[in-house]
Amino acid sequence: MEFVMPSRLADPVCEPVNPPRPLPRPRVLVADDDPGSCRFLCDGLASMGADAEACMDGQAALARATAESYDLLLLDCRMPGAGALQILQTLRDDVQARSADSIAVATSAELAPGDRQSLLDAGFSEVLLKPCGLSQLRQMLALMPMDERSASVLDDQAALNTTGDATTMHALRLLLRDELVLLSRELDTLSLDRDSFSDRLHRLRSSCGFCGASALSRQTMLLQQQLPRRGVGAPALTRFRRTLLATLQALG
Repeated sequence: MEFVMPSRLADPVCEPVNPPRPLPRPRVLVADDDPGSCRFLCDGLASMGADAEACMDGQAALARATAESYDLLLLDCRMPGAGALQILQTLRDDVQARSADSIAVATSAELAPGDRQSLLDAGFSEVLLKPCGLSQLRQMLALMPMDERSASVLDDQAALNTTGDATTMHALRLLLRDELVLLSRELDTLSLDRDSFSDRLHRLRSSCGFCGASALSRQTMLLQQQLPRRGVGAPALTRFRRTLLATLQALG
């Protein structure tokens, strides 16, 4: 019997694999008239993956934030031309400004008693005291909405610290999930009613705190700050909705 060699198996066809798309670098405007502070802030942000742009004059910073969209604004309280408070108020009141709804942080080398709370009441998400370290700067970047691809939207340890045990945490997260399902359906209509929306955000922020929903809690806080001044702009509402849906997905 003649032995017949088996035909060579064809090489498997390798399907082209699309590499994951890199996450966009967050754009940060650093407005500070002190060269040393400005250099440190920009270099520190760049080392954390941000695209930091320096500006050393208040009016120039305002013009740039009006014309371009930034994810985060670091604004020095005292600068030639305009300080942090004037820049932010002008941006928030200008519906055409590209960075009208950007997250803003006030920076300062010194703060008088009560200054921090006044700046927070004016719409700043945080106040950064200079000189600062990289850990404090990293916290400022963390104010930006978290992408569900790059970070968890639920902090289990924070929720356990608040609720005391996993059973209570799970029960509260089930309630939060139901709340978010309803809110996602009503969001467009609810956002048109300032008083009702304000009440809903107040309750939601409390629920987020119990459940460790830190990303949604930050977005809720930002809407609460914007609502009394000029209502909620479309970019801010889009960020809130994106984080709401990411949180809902994480809750299962």
